[in-house]
Amino acid sequence: MSEINGIFDRAERLLGEEAMVHIGKVRIILFGVGGVGSWCAEGLIRMGVRQLTIVDADRVCETNINRQLMATTKTIGELKVEALKSRLLDINPEADITAIAGVYNEDTSASFQLDTYDYIIDAIDSLKYKVHLIRTAARTKAKLYSSMGAALKMDPTRIKVAEFWKVKGCPLAAALRRKMKEGERPAKKFLCVYSDELLENKGSVYETDESKKSALLKEENPSKKAQINGTLVHITAIFGFTLAGLVVQDICKE
Repeated sequence: MSEINGIFDRAERLLGEEAMVHIGKVRIILFGVGGVGSWCAEGLIRMGVRQLTIVDADRVCETNINRQLMATTKTIGELKVEALKSRLLDINPEADITAIAGVYNEDTSASFQLDTYDYIIDAIDSLKYKVHLIRTAARTKAKLYSSMGAALKMDPTRIKVAEFWKVKGCPLAAALRRKMKEGERPAKKFLCVYSDELLENKGSVYETDESKKSALLKEENPSKKAQINGTLVHITAIFGFTLAGLVVQDICKE
């Protein structure tokens, strides 16, 4: 057994050779490689995914270190997708990883050629762009999975998976549904990872460049100041690993 094939010995024992071949052939695009997306990418690569595109325009900053896989004191200032790509290639040097340092929006949507992917994973923060991505992805043949809000949570036992319209207790999901009802609804059903827990911030505010990522509240009501919410790694990692698990579980059903 080669060194690379040996990496996936335990996965193949559980899933079987045929499933592992299929996992290695699917094409996946992941939007957002922050607290949720970075762990999702890690899970996918460790389970044998070989063709992965990761999309994020941000650079690593110090406040990312508490929850984002590739964020360390040594990677501050690096593009997140490049730092993460380096990490993923250390796991499997034979993986075909495309790192796109860009933003998904109405203007860039077509450039991502979503119709060419088997799976589309949404782990972005912006409400406006999330709505557009979900609507666009739902019109493709690809299977779509989406992460709802992972901030202000501590209890891992309250993390769940549900179809988008059945998600309960998540403010982000509620905001998304309001937007969807105002215009085009998703053309097909899709699963979301979410938690109905909602805690309050207790600590002091530490202003950084990362504040631009807290656009959700501001987009809902531009007159209000965007808020940065507290987030913990065990929650974001479970969200990310669950997304990766949903993909592999779906592949193995085929």
